[in-house]
Amino acid sequence: MRIAVIDKERCQPKKCGQECLKYCPKVRSGDETVVIAEKAMISEKLCVGCGICIKKCPMKAIQIVGLPERLEGREVHRYGENGFVLYNLPVPRSGAVVGILGANGTGKSTAVKILSGQLKPNLGKEKAEWGEIFERFSGTELLDYLKKLRDGKIRASIKPQYIETIPKVFAGRTKDLLEKFDERGILEEVVEKLNLGASLNRELKDLSGGELQRVAIAVCYMRDADFYFFDEVTPYLDIYQRKTVANVIRELSKDKTVMIVEHDLAILDMLADFVHVTYGFPGVYGVVTSPKSARVGINQYLSGYLAEENIRIREKRIEFEILQPRESVSEKVLLEYPNFRKTLNGFTLTAEKGDIRIGEVLGVVGANATGKSTFVKVLAGVLEDDDKKLSLNVKVSYKPQYIKADLDETVEIFLRKINQSIYSSYVKTEFLKPMAIEELMDRNLQDLSGGELQRVAIVACLLREADLYLLDEPTAHLDVEQRSETARLIRRFALNNSKSVLVVDHDIYFIDMVSDRLMLFEGEPGKEGFARRARGMREGMNAFLSKLGITFRRDEETKRPRVNKLDSRLDREQKRAGEYYYYL
Repeated sequence: MRIAVIDKERCQPKKCGQECLKYCPKVRSGDETVVIAEKAMISEKLCVGCGICIKKCPMKAIQIVGLPERLEGREVHRYGENGFVLYNLPVPRSGAVVGILGANGTGKSTAVKILSGQLKPNLGKEKAEWGEIFERFSGTELLDYLKKLRDGKIRASIKPQYIETIPKVFAGRTKDLLEKFDERGILEEVVEKLNLGASLNRELKDLSGGELQRVAIAVCYMRDADFYFFDEVTPYLDIYQRKTVANVIRELSKDKTVMIVEHDLAILDMLADFVHVTYGFPGVYGVVTSPKSARVGINQYLSGYLAEENIRIREKRIEFEILQPRESVSEKVLLEYPNFRKTLNGFTLTAEKGDIRIGEVLGVVGANATGKSTFVKVLAGVLEDDDKKLSLNVKVSYKPQYIKADLDETVEIFLRKINQSIYSSYVKTEFLKPMAIEELMDRNLQDLSGGELQRVAIVACLLREADLYLLDEPTAHLDVEQRSETARLIRRFALNNSKSVLVVDHDIYFIDMVSDRLMLFEGEPGKEGFARRARGMREGMNAFLSKLGITFRRDEETKRPRVNKLDSRLDREQKRAGEYYYYL
C-alpha cells in the first residue's frame, strides 16, 4: 500500500514550474500518474514510490509513504484525494476516562470530530452512507455509539486545544460566559472547584492563560452532554491546578463518557483508565490503536514499540535517567544575585539570594502567580527590582511565557536575523533537526500552530549569543516526543557550550528530565511570592512534592516517574520516610 498526500496550501502549480509532472518517470512513459489542474494530483495506484517528485517539489508539498498491509480497507476518513487519512477510531466508555496519546498531526482531532458528530466518516471515499459505516464497524464496541450518533442521541461538549481564541469569539465578562453555558445549574460549584471566584467580574480579554484555561474547562464541564472531550487541559496551569482539574474530570467520568488528549504524562497517568495510542506520519496518515490500560499504553508509547499491533512507531525509546539526584553539579558560578524585592500591581515578590552556575540547567517550579515569571523578567532586565540592587553583568536570551507571532515574515528570515549560521551542519544537527524546524522554514510565523510557534521560539532563544538563557514554559502545546527532544536539546546545549539555562515549567516529568538543580516558589498566589534559593534535585523535589501531597516512584519497565495512588501502601511508606521523590 502507498499513500500520496499533497499539502494544498503549499502546492502552487503556477509558481513552481510543475517539477512533479516533468520528472515523474511514469508520466514520461505515458501514464497519467501526475495530473495538474488547480493543484497537482497523484494517482496512488500508478505511483511506484520512486520519491523523485518529493525531492524536486520546490514547495515541499508532496509526501509519499508506504503503509502496512494490515491497514488496507480500514480507512475511517480521508480529507479528499491526496489528503490525510485516519485509520480506526478510539472507543468512548461510559464511566471511564479514555486518553488519547500520540504525536501532533496523527489524527486525534479528526477522531474527536467524528465521535462528536462534527464530521461524518467517509471510509476513505468521496462519501459513505450510514449503512456502509455500520457495516465497517459491525461487531465492534463502536457500532451502538455510531447508531446513536446518527440518530442525534449523542450530545457533545468539547474543550478546544487553543484557548487563546476564546476572547476573540466572546466579548464580555467571565461570569457572562459561564452563565450562558451553565446548562446543569452547577455554576457556583464549578467556580469554587476551579478557583475562578476572582476572575468572574473580569473581562475575558484580560485573563491570564491559566485563568482562560480553567474557564474553558468550566464551560465544557457545565454543559449537559453525553460525551465530554478535553483537548489539552494542562497548558498554562501550574501543577496544583493540574491536580485539581484532574480530580474534577475524574469526578465527571463517574456517570458520563469522557475522553481526553493530554501530553503531560503525569496527569494522563493519574487520570486515564484506558489509553489509545495514535501513530503514523504526521500530516499524512494516522492510526488509532485498540484500547490499552493507561500504564501499558504510556509505556509502549515511550518504548516506541506497540506489542499487540507488532509495530515499531519510533526508532528510539524515550528514556529517563535512572539515578537521581544528579551526581555532579557545576561549581563554577556565572552570577550571584542578592536578596531583592519586586512589587507589581499589588503583588510582592521576595527573592532569597542565590546563584546560577555555568553549564547547569536550573529548573523553576511553583504555583501560578507566585512570581516565577516576574523573577525571570527581573533577570532578563525587562523589569527592575524595587531597590535597583541587581546589576547583572551578563548577556541574556529570553523566551517569554506567552508567544505572539506579530512579525509578517518566514521562519527562515526570523531565525537568520538572530543567527546567520542557521544552515551550518552544527545548527542543523543540534537545533533544526531535533525540533523539526527545517520543514517550517518557508512558512510565515503568523501561519504556525501553537506547538510549531513554541518550537521556533525555543530554537530562537538558544541560537542567540548570550551567557544566560531563560525559558518560560517551553512545553506548552508540545507533544510527548517534542518535550523529550526539547529536554535533550536544552541539556546538551548547556553542557556542550558551558551555558547557563533557567527553565520555568509545570510538567514535572520535563523538569525531572532537564534539571540539575531546582528553585521552588512559594507564597499566596496573586499577593506575595517567595523565591527560594536553588537546591539539589532531591531536596528541592521533596520540598515541592510534599506541598502537593504526592509521591513519585520509578516505573519498573521504562524507569519513567509515576505518581503513586493516594494512600496506597507505597504512598504511605514514602510519606512516613519523608521521601516523596524516588524512594530508594
